[in-house]
Amino acid sequence: MDLDDILGPRPDDPLNALLREDLDRLSVAELEARVAALDGEIARCRRKIEYAVNHRASADALFRK
Repeated sequence: MDLDDILGPRPDDPLNALLREDLDRLSVAELEARVAALDGEIARCRRKIEYAVNHRASADALFRK
């Protein structure tokens, strides 16, 4: 069990703030910039996941020998 299970989500979590943000006030150009930034962040997260999976597989292979 981790702290989120006990305490619930942090109110100052940037992701929660991003999801609650009112998009109606943004222009099309601002929305396009936001989408581009989020696409970049998604790519960064996918690279991190790939690295973590490969790192784990390498460690598993090393310790299996």
